[in-house]
Amino acid sequence: MPPLLLLRVAVALVWLYEGLWCKILGRMPHQQSIVESVPALSGPFARFFLSSLGYLECAFAVWVLTGLWPWWAALAQTVILVAMNSVGLSFARQHIHDPIGMVLKNFVLILLLWVAAGYPA
Repeated sequence: MPPLLLLRVAVALVWLYEGLWCKILGRMPHQQSIVESVPALSGPFARFFLSSLGYLECAFAVWVLTGLWPWWAALAQTVILVAMNSVGLSFARQHIHDPIGMVLKNFVLILLLWVAAGYPA
């Protein structure tokens, strides 16, 4: 098995990429159109929601790196990922370039974060 720190860094880097690069810095503009497709999030609120989600994802990165309450961290991340995937597939499937790939990559991330959470410290 790889060292626990390597598992945590891998998970944290995914969250940093998704949160900081894709959402806060806006390097993946199609994510804005995904958010705008959700009825409750359309209009000017969409950009605020997207950047707020980006900050949450960055907070997940920090949480994972600290190693505090790993089971709760894994649960929170799983809930957010399942919710984002479900809402995205329900309302914005036409804006998601590769829905099957998205689900598979997020499944692998969920598996990795639970492995890290269950790893003996």
